[in-house]
Amino acid sequence: MTTALRKPDWLRAKLPSGPGYNATRRLVEENKLHTVCQSAQCPNIGECWARGTATVMILGNICTRSCNFCAIQTGRPTEYDLGEPARVADAVAKMNLKHCVITSVARDDLKDGGASVWAATIRATRYRNADCAIEVLTPDWKGRLHDLDTVLDAKPDIFNHNLETVERLQKPVRVQARYDRSRSVLQHAKSRGFTTKTGIMLGIGETHEEVEKTLRDIASDKTDILTIGQYLQPTPQHLKVERWVHPDEFKHWKEFGLSIGLGVVESGAMVRSSYHADEQSQKYTGVEHLNTQNALAGV
Repeated sequence: MTTALRKPDWLRAKLPSGPGYNATRRLVEENKLHTVCQSAQCPNIGECWARGTATVMILGNICTRSCNFCAIQTGRPTEYDLGEPARVADAVAKMNLKHCVITSVARDDLKDGGASVWAATIRATRYRNADCAIEVLTPDWKGRLHDLDTVLDAKPDIFNHNLETVERLQKPVRVQARYDRSRSVLQHAKSRGFTTKTGIMLGIGETHEEVEKTLRDIASDKTDILTIGQYLQPTPQHLKVERWVHPDEFKHWKEFGLSIGLGVVESGAMVRSSYHADEQSQKYTGVEHLNTQNALAGV
């Protein structure tokens, strides 16, 4: 039996508590929303919910994929709620947000992968919140660009799709996803003029050379924003942590990414793809109104 690696001192997360955390929880519950903060067991939930932020997850909380790194429940989804877009828009309005992040489970059971609900959610949120920047973190649509275009036609401000790991580890980590397919999704969004974003995890078995190649691939795709974080094993049934990445290495990859042309690189043990997403957007766009107290972004 393999002994789990002991967490180092630099991996510390704030425990969920306080009035801000409770207020966010009530808002999520009252609007009958799912959040990736809860479903993916995000370590930042205490910090983010305390500052009034969370990442909304649409199309239910059961995923048709079975990625070996992710805590979201896998199975046959039963939820297809056409009232969900209005509830998301209402939650954003109640929180008076200036930047929101919307994500979803993979819905390979649906003909369009849920693209129509995605588009309706973006449009409803925009209609109710004209001054709110909308960031989307989407599945790969199995490479179907016409479904991706359905989402892009709704005009989100930032398009995010995660590569998650290096090319060699795609099959053991993501199972049903492919490195080239994910790159094609990001390339297509960029070709249509969107600000693009992706994220990867470290500590899951990658080599230094593979990380460097991945960052070069991301830069060559003209991706604007990159997040790099430490992989954390959500349950004993998931892939184990191969190593704890030292803060100095995260700093190295940030500096390297910027040196090869990436616009913004957030790199650190607790960084997640939508963690402080408003600040990442502000660094890239320089838009001053994206303040850190008004963002629906937690992971």
